[in-house]
Amino acid sequence: MKKKILAMFLTATMALSMFAACSKANSDKKIGVAMPTKDLQRWNQDGANMEKELQDAGYDVDLQYANNDVATQVAQIENMSNGGCKVLVIAAIDGDSLGTVLATAKEKDIPVIAYDRLIMNSDAVSYYATFDNYMVGTKQGEYIVNTLDLDNAAGPFTMEITAGDPGDNNAKFFYNGAMDVLKPYIDSGKIVIPSGQKDFASVATAEWSTEKAQNRMDAIISANYADGTQLDICLCSNDSTAYGVANSLSANYTGNWPIITGQDCDKLNVKNMLDGKQSMSIFKDTRTLAAQVVKMVDAIMKGETPETNDNETYDNGTGVIPSYLCEPVFADASNYKEILIDSGYYTEADLA
Repeated sequence: MKKKILAMFLTATMALSMFAACSKANSDKKIGVAMPTKDLQRWNQDGANMEKELQDAGYDVDLQYANNDVATQVAQIENMSNGGCKVLVIAAIDGDSLGTVLATAKEKDIPVIAYDRLIMNSDAVSYYATFDNYMVGTKQGEYIVNTLDLDNAAGPFTMEITAGDPGDNNAKFFYNGAMDVLKPYIDSGKIVIPSGQKDFASVATAEWSTEKAQNRMDAIISANYADGTQLDICLCSNDSTAYGVANSLSANYTGNWPIITGQDCDKLNVKNMLDGKQSMSIFKDTRTLAAQVVKMVDAIMKGETPETNDNETYDNGTGVIPSYLCEPVFADASNYKEILIDSGYYTEADLA
């Protein structure tokens, strides 16, 4: 009887030891992924792609969405830091609001990868992974130039601008990229902006909100286009704002439909492209970005230096952050099938 009890005790002890070893192994491969919100399609896809790629690489993933609430994201990151995460991948809601919580992560020697949105004014940021955000804007601007043949057309053409969230560092890169292309045509008078709203602060859209973009465009149309003035260009930095602008035009505008730019190739916006309500969208394949971030995480976990391809551009206020930039492409009704369907990003049914 005593031998039987001893054997049971030894078996239980071994099981506990194995459980503890397994738990430690899992904790040693735990990666925290903080995403801003589930309200936009792209962040759901980013989070899902990141989680799958990391799990396939053998990591335990703590994926959290913060409902666009900074305090919630701060608490989530704090929990990740205290919960054994070895690397943090963070798409910040507000790039200037994470300094204190990331200082704690730095004290614990937890590397931080800023995902798509650069985290500002924190020396805890180790790396940055994103698409070439300035190129996103230049591609939007070039599309407008080429579509309207601005180098040869007489003009003038009217334009209104809808930019992104002022708390998102990327929004200024998108805006600057497009405006650097279009500025010569604005300066020469070939492009005019009837509302007069041109500087970033005037055209920014908090939280990239569709509703806020729509409400602002309602006011612009009422004040500047209700008399039949033609609107030729709606420079929109992303798809959620472009969708709001298109909704406003559908409800309030009676002229010829303008060029509308966008970014992210959200399903609703691709459907709008096929219906002629949006001209183009910049496609940023989140699978590519997720795969690159997993490579960066893997290198860090192995004690190696992750690959970067831009070590000059992105200064977050504490110094230049080593970055990896993926290249975006533009999609429209003529090439969407090749880019979005044939690549497996969407199915035909997704866009029906």
